[in-house]
Amino acid sequence: MTRRQPFGRALVAMITPFTPTGGPDLDGARKLAEQLVSEGCDGLVLNGTTGESPTTTDAEKTALVRAVREAVGDRVSIVAGVGTADTRHTVDLAASAEAAGADGLLVVAPYYSRPPQAAVEAHFRRVADATGIPLMLYDIPARTGTRIAPETMLRLSSHPRIVAVKDCAYDLLGSTRVLTGSPLAFYSGCEELNLPLYAVGGAGYVSTVANAAPRAMRAVLDAFDAGGTTEAAELNRRALPLTELMTASGLPGAVTAKALLTGLGLPAGPVREPLQPADRGVAEALLAAHEELTR
Repeated sequence: MTRRQPFGRALVAMITPFTPTGGPDLDGARKLAEQLVSEGCDGLVLNGTTGESPTTTDAEKTALVRAVREAVGDRVSIVAGVGTADTRHTVDLAASAEAAGADGLLVVAPYYSRPPQAAVEAHFRRVADATGIPLMLYDIPARTGTRIAPETMLRLSSHPRIVAVKDCAYDLLGSTRVLTGSPLAFYSGCEELNLPLYAVGGAGYVSTVANAAPRAMRAVLDAFDAGGTTEAAELNRRALPLTELMTASGLPGAVTAKALLTGLGLPAGPVREPLQPADRGVAEALLAAHEELTR
């Protein structure tokens, strides 16, 4: 199977570290990025949902991309989240991310206003036309209220800079239709679908859990690529308890990832309101699940 992997295979939806007082911790971001690269991540997705993009400023987003680029050089891909509800604002963020050194853009469907599909398509084309770097569509209708319909993706795939999808739509049939009918590379954005989507031709994943367990996430795909499908399924099963605690416990991934990273002594810091930190019981459960997975 020939896979299209424009940004690599094992991508992490990296948190945005903050100082104890809530400001950007750029030194911490550099340190965390280096750690993630050393443990097998070949792409860093910055300023996404896990990176608390709804509560970081435009200047903070740009500074984060620039700092991480300085830290990791050209060893891995950097994809910058630039999606907003406003097309003009998204275009501005895209230009800033490109200037700061991003290799690609992560662009979510415009949220809240719930535009029809023709408007969704026009939005993505405007953003893709605004820079010279490739774009990853981000389909997460549970958060945006708007699906990027498979038919819309198929049309958008004709654009030379629209090259990939971060798939959080929970529609494996629709995803497979687009995978087989277009050159778009599909990255799982939901850990429980990393292996199933990869098995039908996906490119890899953009993982929140990889903030704390990058080797365990990558090992599943490594085993599959080596022909060990039974081993891949077992490794996927072993990661389930931590995955469930981090992504399906009712707490946002930014909250659980920061709680776990803090417990592991890695840069994280607080979350920004309206998010609230995980309580002690959650933090202890996360650490226990991580120890069980990585021992």
